[in-house]
Amino acid sequence: MGRAYQNKKVDMAKTAGAKTKVYSKYGREIYVCAKSGGVDPNGNLSLRRLIEKAKKDQVPAHVIKNALDKAEGGGGEDFSTARYEGFGPNNCMVIVDCLTDNHNRTFKDVRQCFNKNGSKLAGPGAVAHMFDHQAVFAFKGDDEDVVLEALMMVDIDVSDIEYLDGMITVFAPHTEFNHVKTALIEAFPDITFEMDEISYEPQNLTELTGDDVVLFEALLEALNDCDDVQKVYHSVDI
Repeated sequence: MGRAYQNKKVDMAKTAGAKTKVYSKYGREIYVCAKSGGVDPNGNLSLRRLIEKAKKDQVPAHVIKNALDKAEGGGGEDFSTARYEGFGPNNCMVIVDCLTDNHNRTFKDVRQCFNKNGSKLAGPGAVAHMFDHQAVFAFKGDDEDVVLEALMMVDIDVSDIEYLDGMITVFAPHTEFNHVKTALIEAFPDITFEMDEISYEPQNLTELTGDDVVLFEALLEALNDCDDVQKVYHSVDI
């Protein structure tokens, strides 16, 4: 498939200011997840996965605690999800997931990011059908056959396994996330995940050159600067 995790791994925390923005995004997402599914990570698997990811991205403990306390208190903002789809330079495909308390503001901000960077928003469903909703796990290794055999032994449904530059990437249906992660940890106790998350993976990649690369990087930076934007998925082969 040629979709190794490095292609979608976007560094959003290059400066102290950017790190603060990332912490804010995590805090908002943890708050919404805990408010809708409960503040106990043992009973809310989505929350547990999110907290684990936040810790891996070095989100301070007080940010996580404050979000959980706010959710438990029952107050706070009333956020809802919003998704925008569009086309970037050279018709690459982009999905933008947001959490917002003002849909008009968020739509205006996201549209401005696209318009200013050689891109255009499209209607709902315009590109989502060209992505697969997948659980993705990436870790160091050199034998994907051994990994596949270990997962098959416990009847895990795997979409694909790739090996590239000393890294193995496992793709599975998003509903199998917890099963796959548990199976990998049990089969390889010393495993360290470089990536373990549910993502939208493009069915085909788009190559960019020249000015298109500059425009696309500017689009990503603008979207990451939007407070309401939580995740950006795209089809670009970086």
